[in-house]
Amino acid sequence: MTETNVPLRGNCYLQECGARTILSHVASRWGSLVLALLSAGTTLRFSELRNRIGGVSEKMLAQTLRDLERDGLVSRRSYPVVPPRVEYTLTPLGEGISTHVLAMVDWINEHTMMLATGVSGAELDRS
Repeated sequence: MTETNVPLRGNCYLQECGARTILSHVASRWGSLVLALLSAGTTLRFSELRNRIGGVSEKMLAQTLRDLERDGLVSRRSYPVVPPRVEYTLTPLGEGISTHVLAMVDWINEHTMMLATGVSGAELDRS
């Protein structure tokens, strides 16, 4: 614990720990896709994110971006122009988690057929 009684490390297994809230934002359907798209220093506008993430509503994307920004993972930059222009990038903390999220998304993309059909690695080894 620090002087302010805030633990130096979270514990997602504890119901009352704030780390669980952050985990839910990062691991959510839209949160993980936003983090993956913004990885490697990419800067995208709201409309670009919405167009690249099929099926996300404006409301859900806005809420997801607010959550990730509040968690310190995404940075929002607004330009005083008409029509409004807002860009999103990852913070250094966001870059750190995005590499793990991107690896997870890549793994899922690579194994979609096996996951969708319920074929296990053991079954593939037997064939």
